Amino acid sequence: MKTIAVLTSGGDAPGMNAAIRAVVRTACENGIKVYGVIRGYNGLINGDFIEMDLRSVSDIINRGGTILYSARSVEFATEEGMRKAIRTCQEWGIEGVVVIGGDGSFRGARDLSERGIPCVGIPGTIDNDIACCDYTIGYDTCLNTIMELVDRLRDTSESHDRCSVIEVMGRRAGYLALNAGIACGATSILIPEVSFDIEKHVIERMQKTQRTDKKHFIIIVAEGCGVNIEDLADEIEKKTGVETRPTILGHTQRGGYPTVKDRVMATRMGNYAVKLLMNNIGNRVVASKKEDVIDYDIFDALNMSKSIDMELYDIAHEVSI
Repeated sequence: MKTIAVLTSGGDAPGMNAAIRAVVRTACENGIKVYGVIRGYNGLINGDFIEMDLRSVSDIINRGGTILYSARSVEFATEEGMRKAIRTCQEWGIEGVVVIGGDGSFRGARDLSERGIPCVGIPGTIDNDIACCDYTIGYDTCLNTIMELVDRLRDTSESHDRCSVIEVMGRRAGYLALNAGIACGATSILIPEVSFDIEKHVIERMQKTQRTDKKHFIIIVAEGCGVNIEDLADEIEKKTGVETRPTILGHTQRGGYPTVKDRVMATRMGNYAVKLLMNNIGNRVVASKKEDVIDYDIFDALNMSKSIDMELYDIAHEVSI
């Protein structure tokens, strides 16, 4: 291929810039022209491109977010929007596209691939919910951010004998909540993959630990559980007598400098994606499996399923009493 494009789509994730950097520099070093697409698939429709070179991506490996910006495109989801994007690619001579994002972004890449524009997807999402991947770019940074924020809340909870009910991200997946809960010693962890009963899994657990003279508590709730944490905090306080405060961490979890793991994995994946396109291989998703970087057919990848580690879930509650 002579010319490729790279875009970021969906929710931003720390490490996306490191992936962009790797794509651009790998392409440039191999004589391939590379365009950065501004604001995801909207930019692909409207021809909002910038030609990138080695210096375009200087000093971005340490930055969170994405220098190419991100957006969810309603127009791209239509057949007419798709055709516009394809025409734009053809007008600019773009022969392949690297798409950095989550499942929704990969569906767009799949649709482009079906229509003759080879795409390679790189998994970038803090939720770690891409089925074909053990690990997605941004997850480690987000997890460490949650740990730091919960540790800060723990300090004040301990000082005042309080309970903190903390909502973390994870609309459809509990990986962040489960691992953060273990790292922070949460008494209860509520995730969407496991059915729960507030009385049994929160109130009774707290009462059991109260009998062992524990006076402060951390409860971690994934947003995908559908629990109103203000109502949960009120119920806890009424039934246990422990002053309880709800906290929604929100978008503080998305930003910040990416960790070493996210920078290194993003770099490996970005380099790998360009090497696939250099060999005229498209319609793929780059994935991590046991620290290796591999690739899957994009159609197969989207049909895969991923489940929570129930052994880890059981361990979390066994050691948090």
